[in-house]
Amino acid sequence: MLLRLSTLFLRTLREDPADAEVASHKLLIRAGYIRRAAPGIYTWLPLGLRVLGKVERVVREEMNAAGAQEVHFPALLPREPYEATGRWTEYGPNLFRLQDRREVDYLLAPTHEEMFTLLVKDLYSSYKELPLALYQIQTKYRDEARPRAGLIRGREFIMKDAYSFDLDDAGLEASYQRQRAAYQRIFDRLGLEYVIVAATSGAMGGSRSEEFLTPTAIGEDTFVRSPGGYAANVEAVTTVVPEPVDASDVPAAHVEDTPDTPTIDSLVALANAQHPRPDREWTAADTLKNVVLALVHPTGERELLVVGLPGDREVDLKRLEANVAPAEVETAVEADFAAHPELVRGYIGPAVLGPNADGKAAGEEGRTAVRYLLDPRVVDGTRWITGANQSGKHVFDLVAGRDFTADGTVEAAEVRAGDPAPDGSGPLELARGIEIGHIFALGRKYAQALGLTVLDQNGKAQVVTMGSYGIGVSRVLAALAEANHDDKGLAWPAQVAPAQVHVVATGKDQTVFEAAEALATALDARGIEVLYDDRPKVSPGVKFADAELLGVPLVVVVGRGLADGVVEVRPRVVTADGPQSEQVPVAQAADRVAELVDAMRA
Repeated sequence: MLLRLSTLFLRTLREDPADAEVASHKLLIRAGYIRRAAPGIYTWLPLGLRVLGKVERVVREEMNAAGAQEVHFPALLPREPYEATGRWTEYGPNLFRLQDRREVDYLLAPTHEEMFTLLVKDLYSSYKELPLALYQIQTKYRDEARPRAGLIRGREFIMKDAYSFDLDDAGLEASYQRQRAAYQRIFDRLGLEYVIVAATSGAMGGSRSEEFLTPTAIGEDTFVRSPGGYAANVEAVTTVVPEPVDASDVPAAHVEDTPDTPTIDSLVALANAQHPRPDREWTAADTLKNVVLALVHPTGERELLVVGLPGDREVDLKRLEANVAPAEVETAVEADFAAHPELVRGYIGPAVLGPNADGKAAGEEGRTAVRYLLDPRVVDGTRWITGANQSGKHVFDLVAGRDFTADGTVEAAEVRAGDPAPDGSGPLELARGIEIGHIFALGRKYAQALGLTVLDQNGKAQVVTMGSYGIGVSRVLAALAEANHDDKGLAWPAQVAPAQVHVVATGKDQTVFEAAEALATALDARGIEVLYDDRPKVSPGVKFADAELLGVPLVVVVGRGLADGVVEVRPRVVTADGPQSEQVPVAQAADRVAELVDAMRA
């Protein structure tokens, strides 16, 4: 059936929406694919639904080919299963909670692990029924504090989530690899560049997880790669820990006046001028920076945490948050310091922190010592300049292991280009990407919590092991728009475009519209999806601008050339040279366009 612009529910915009920051967000709204309903919430319009449906079709075909079966759960779910797994609390403020008229608690599902687990528990009881893989494509909800970038980070989004159920770890590994391969086929078919990186499991849990990222400068995730093939989300990178250092010749720690040293650079300059070390100059990497942060636990409890790290590094809050999940991380505020007067801002040192705190520092008035975690580079024997817990004073030659310890270590420091890869495969390079898929080896966390067991070969109850596999379907659409556009508009790959051919009738001559109608109808009869711009009183300039904005891969212009018996055929491609158009005789136009469409589909 022809899509006619004269009747299509569509209004294109010439100006970018005021709240749009990235190209995909701007163009999807300007081209009439989506409309904003509220912050992070969007209405899908006819052309957007067509593209979304094609992405979903590829996902379904590959999920089915991998042996998964489709189901569909409600989005409104009861509290009890999520309470059993702890996630009613662990999700914290990201969970949409609500009550019915009887004041019974419900939630809008952010993911469906609990419901899949309970469904299998209800219907299966024997190892003979495993392995099993189920999936759905469903709307999910997360109360994002800062929705951004349109469909890339919203509060309502469309996701494909799949779950595997196996009797043992060998079965889980086979299921995991099967789903991983299916994801590769999906993104290959969609024409999306992707990188598979090691990731943290976060609130989902499990022993292993990997993300599929599509590289783009506007991506919210930072990942690393090495020449030898190491790849990881920056949150999952582990520090190469140095060997302990022999500090037997380091002098005893001593406190020195350090006035007017508000920055690490000014402290280093003073140290080299007034307290030089004999072997080399002090550098920022010789200072121990102690950063005060607050952990907000799902229960609402607020806990102070101090992270000690070399002064040439900054704390990466996302890395820290990944390692203290499900707590969220905030910078310390005035009230936090007021509750812990031993923390002298700008001059905090280990002596008042964690296991180093004496009764006075820890709080004879009932305060407990602030938890203290160190960067893994702070190994025994390393020598530091750090705060003396007095304004205008620092401690010099403070040796880790000799003069102070900590409650543990934490991966919280920024990862920098040139850092060594954890597997020894070379220096790391940094890039940004959009997460389009995430797979987890969940193990028995959810099955154990919800009592999912089956009888094994010996008639004994065995807890089932699970995998979880998600694709952000609406996010994939945004990633495709981000990767396929120019300054004029979208340029969809043929496999997801709302139509394969955009026929544009230009001018006022009725014979132009008759020829365009005949061509559009002939193409439609061949099974080619056609968007026909049949608007009679719209100028050629507006029609061409809309064709470039909408991004259908092949544009056929029926206009002035008709007097010479030809139509113009041009691909909507993003190249340095622009589209290479060709003049095709009217009598051969349907055959030539069909030939080009077949080539695009191949």
